[in-house]
Formats: sequence, C-alpha cells, structure tokens
Amino acid sequence: MLFTELGLKENTLRGVLEVGYHTPTPVQEQVIPYVLNRRDIFGCAQTGTGKTASFTLPLLDILESGRARARMPRVLVLAPTRELANQVMDSFSTYGKYHKFNLVLTIGGESIYEQERKLAQGADVLIATPGRLLDLFDRGKIMLHALEIIVIDEADRMLDMGFIPDIEKIFSLIPEKRQTLMFSATVSPEVRKLSQMFLKDFVEVTVSRASKAADTVQQYLVHVTPKDKTKTLRHIIQKESIKSAIIFCNRKKDISTLCTSLKRNGYNVAPLHGDLHQTKRTETLTAFKQGDVHFLVASDIAARGIDVEELDFVFNFDVPINAEEYVHRIGRTGRAGRSGRAFMFVTKEDNILLKSIQKLLKFDITDYPIETENKKSPEPVQEKPDIQKPVRKHEERAIQPKKASIQGPVLGFGDMTPAFMKNYFPDLDSTTTITHS
Repeated sequence: MLFTELGLKENTLRGVLEVGYHTPTPVQEQVIPYVLNRRDIFGCAQTGTGKTASFTLPLLDILESGRARARMPRVLVLAPTRELANQVMDSFSTYGKYHKFNLVLTIGGESIYEQERKLAQGADVLIATPGRLLDLFDRGKIMLHALEIIVIDEADRMLDMGFIPDIEKIFSLIPEKRQTLMFSATVSPEVRKLSQMFLKDFVEVTVSRASKAADTVQQYLVHVTPKDKTKTLRHIIQKESIKSAIIFCNRKKDISTLCTSLKRNGYNVAPLHGDLHQTKRTETLTAFKQGDVHFLVASDIAARGIDVEELDFVFNFDVPINAEEYVHRIGRTGRAGRSGRAFMFVTKEDNILLKSIQKLLKFDITDYPIETENKKSPEPVQEKPDIQKPVRKHEERAIQPKKASIQGPVLGFGDMTPAFMKNYFPDLDSTTTITHS
C-alpha cells in the first residue's frame, strides 16, 4: 500500500512525499484510516515503527476544517517528557509544511510567558507535558472546553512517571464529546485499565509485541568486569569503526564520569539527561542529529525523545533496571527498515536483570567476541645478565677484552701489539695497563 491510498489530503501528501516517504509502515497503514474516520484508538506499537506520524498525518487533514480561537486549542497532544514533546512537534512541522495552522509547545524549562503569548494567538495544535499544561490552566491562560481531539502518547511512560492523577484531572476539564487517541509501547494491566477509563468504543491496533525488539537490530552481550567497561567500550568503537552511537547509563553520575573519560581519550561526546536545562538538551540533540556531536551518553528519560533515523549503533553501558526499557533503548537504532547493532555490557552482578530481559525477548542474546587482550602471551626466555665483578681502584681504566665489542676480526691477546693498540685505541695513553684474566 502507498500513502496515496490512505485517504490523506493533497497538502499532507505533499509534505510526506517531499521527505521521501511513499510506503506507510504497518502502524500507519492501520491507524491513519481510523483517525480520519474519527474513531477512538488504542495503539500498541514499539519504538521506531512510525507511530508518531500515524496520528500527526491524519490530524493535519482534520485541522483543515477550521482554526483555533485564542487560548482554546483544538488538538491536545500530551507527552511524558520534553524530548518526546519536541519530537511530536518536529513531526507536525515537517509534514505540515503546506498547511496553515498554529503549533504551540508548552513544556517545562522554557519561558512560560512566551508560551502564554503564543496561546493567546490561538493554538490549533497544543503539545504539552501534563504539569506545564495544568500550570497554564491554573493561571487562566488556557481553556479546554473547545477541545476536539486529545492524544496521549507513551501511556506506559506516563504511568511509570506518576502522571496519571494529572491525566485524570485533564480529562475532567475537556468535553465528553471528543476523539481520544492513546499509544503505548507496552501493554500492562495498568495501561489496559487506562484505555478503558479514557477511550470510548475504541479500536485497538497492535502492530507488534512491545516485548519484541525490532528484527533489524542485531543484539550482542559483552561480558566485562566493572573496571574494564570503559576500556572495552573504546575497544569496540575502534574495532567496529563506529563513528556515531548512543551510550545509555543508568545514573547521571555515571554519565558524567563516562563523558569525561571519553573526552580525555579524544572522543567527541556530550551528555543528555534530565538535570540539563531544556535549552541545553535541545542544543545537544540538534548537534547530535547534525553530526556535530558523535557520541551521546544518555539517560532513559532522555531516550524517548531521540529520533535519529540513520543511527546504526546503541550501547547499553549499564543493563537497564527493567526489561521493557531495554527494548526502548535499542529501539533508537534499526529504524525505518535500516539495520542496527546494539551492545549490552554485562557483569556478574547483572545476571538477574539479564535473565528477565531474555525472558521478555524469548531468546538468548548472542555473545560478542572480545579478544583476550588482557591475557599476556608467554614472556620470551631471557638470558641471565652477565654480572661484572667490582673493578679495583687500580684497574679503573683497564679494558676487559671479553667485554669489548670490537668491529673487525676476532683477535687473540697475543695479537694486541703496540701498533694495533695505537690504531684501534688512539685515546689510550702510554701509561695504560692492559690486564688479561
């Protein structure tokens, strides 16, 4: 099937085809027609499947029917993190090139006054994190009674981050008559309960199991000791001629330590974690996408907003603390049909976490062969040095023939005539005594 067969309008198709896409992914093929028909949807799709475009493309079509009034958005997209919110904004901006609509992003870490100013001009699409949206509502800067469509992106992440009370409050503020789209990378009983709370007469679309990593990603285990992890990382980067990669750590402290070590060894690297100011995080992501930063050392929170189609390598410097997060991490590579490789460093202490990941995947991850560089080859047998006896004071200037290295014929002591000595040892004076032992 082609995008031209999905019922999208000409302006939307121009934006898609101009980027170079002609064939929709399975999730896009299934979701887009239902959105256009104004059905509620619960979509389960793993990362890298084109899930974001599956709702941004049809929403662009729907938005052509009118314009938003001041402080009254028509479409609301809720995202759990600022990075993911930025990713959704990028999708609307890219594909909506030939549409007329106002797009407003309201997230923490940015000027709330600037966001208020943009809302006052009207927001056809409002992309927000739950906390900032409620802040704006409490300040009287936004009204939600005219909302037509709400999208909850990464519902499982919303649950993990404790946003459900905020989501429930937001749903109490919006019209009963609305279209609701919910997407999740994993489906737990809690996520299932959320779908039943917020969706009405919905269609469920499951493209692939969230526990299944993309088939285009080759996965490897790297068995290491904790003290050898950084050295092994540099070894693999050099051996595989890796020019760019994302390296995941579990703790911000380890991100900083690893960045410092890699920089010291000449690598172009930058950190990305939740404690960085939003402006700095955006600058870092942009630099990485443009190739100005080659290696990104990131936390899991930041991972959801990283969308680089040509990324070929991912490193799990630390084993993720839950199995689902492993799928999300390696989902940064092998996107849009490209092949990718993911390496996970495992120590003896990680065996329990490793078992849970392989149980979720339903297969054992392949061991990556590491040359035994640390195993020393047998030392060559060395002869014992010839220890010279102490030289007596009256023999200090004596020349030991056995010790001398003379270029020329091998001569006996009897051959050392005065003429020979003067020729080969011109610096010797006439008082020099030659001893023989």
